[in-house]
Amino acid sequence: MTEAKPIEQPTVLPRDLNVIVEGLRRARLDSGGGHPNHAERGVRFPSRQALARILRELGAALFPLRLGPPELTPGNENRWVEETLEATLAQLTAQIALEIRIVHPWIDSVEEGERADRIVGSFAAALPSLRRALAQDIAAGYADDPAARSVDEVLLSYPSVAAIIHHRLAHRLHALGAELVARVIAEVAHGETGIDIHPGALIGSSFFIDHGTGIVIGETAVIGDRVRMYQGVTLGGEPSVTGTARDVGEAFVRRHPTIEDDVVIFPGAVLLGPITIGARSRIGGNVWLRSDVPADHVVEVPEPRILPRTSVELLEYKD
Repeated sequence: MTEAKPIEQPTVLPRDLNVIVEGLRRARLDSGGGHPNHAERGVRFPSRQALARILRELGAALFPLRLGPPELTPGNENRWVEETLEATLAQLTAQIALEIRIVHPWIDSVEEGERADRIVGSFAAALPSLRRALAQDIAAGYADDPAARSVDEVLLSYPSVAAIIHHRLAHRLHALGAELVARVIAEVAHGETGIDIHPGALIGSSFFIDHGTGIVIGETAVIGDRVRMYQGVTLGGEPSVTGTARDVGEAFVRRHPTIEDDVVIFPGAVLLGPITIGARSRIGGNVWLRSDVPADHVVEVPEPRILPRTSVELLEYKD
C-alpha cells in the first residue's frame, strides 16, 4: 500500500493576519454580538470560567469536609465556610450584575448593583435548605445503588451528584431572575458530567440518577419526589409544541413531561411532550413514549425474540 502524503498546510503570512483580524472585527459589528447595542457598547458577558470556579467553591462550602481543602477540620470549617462564602458570593454578584446590564441595557449602576445584591442575598439565604435537599439526594443514591459502599463515596465519585448540585443551585438562581447565569452553570455541569438539565426544570426531593451519561431534562419538566433515572433518558419537548413561551406570548407553556412521585425510568427511554407519568410507574429501557401513563403501571418494549442459528455459516473476511 502506498503511504499517503501529508496534506500541506497553507502558510498565513503576518500581513494576511491583519486582513483576517479586520474581517473578524467587521463580522462582529455586523452581527451585533447578539444584541444591536452590545458591540458598540463593549458589553461584557458572564464568564463560564468564573462561574465554574464559583460553583466549585460553593460546592465546597456546602460540603466543606468532603469537597473543601484537606486541611479543614470540624474545628475550623465554619470560619473557612464564612470566608469562602464572602468571597464567592461577591464574585457571583459581579457575574449577575453583568447579566442585568445585558437584559436592562440602560439601567444605572446603582440600580444594577441593588438588583444583583437582592438576587444574591435571596440565593444565599436559601443555601441551608439547598444543602438539606442535596443531602436527601445523596442518601437516595446510597440507598438505591447496591454498588455504593458509603454516602461519602456517592458524594465524592458520582457524576450525577455533581450534576444535581449544579442544578439545585442553578434552579434557584433561575427562579430569582438570573436566567443567563443559571444557564451557563447548567452547561458547566453538562460539559463535566454529560448530564444536561435545564435550570428551569423543577425536581423534587431524593432524586437519583444512576450513571447518568446522556441524560436530558428539558426546561418545563417537572419531577416529583423519590424519582430514579438511568443513563440515556430524555425528558424532551414534543416537536409539535416546541415553541417557547415568548413565541406565543404566554407566561408559561408546558412542553416537557411531568414525572410523579416514586417513578423509575430505565436506560434509553425517551419521553416527549407535556405528558404525565403517574406515581409509582415503571418506564422500561428504550421506550419511546408520547402519551400519559396512569399511576402504578409498567411500560415496556416487546421482549426480544431468541432464535436458533441457521445452518448458513458466517462469512469470514480476510485482508
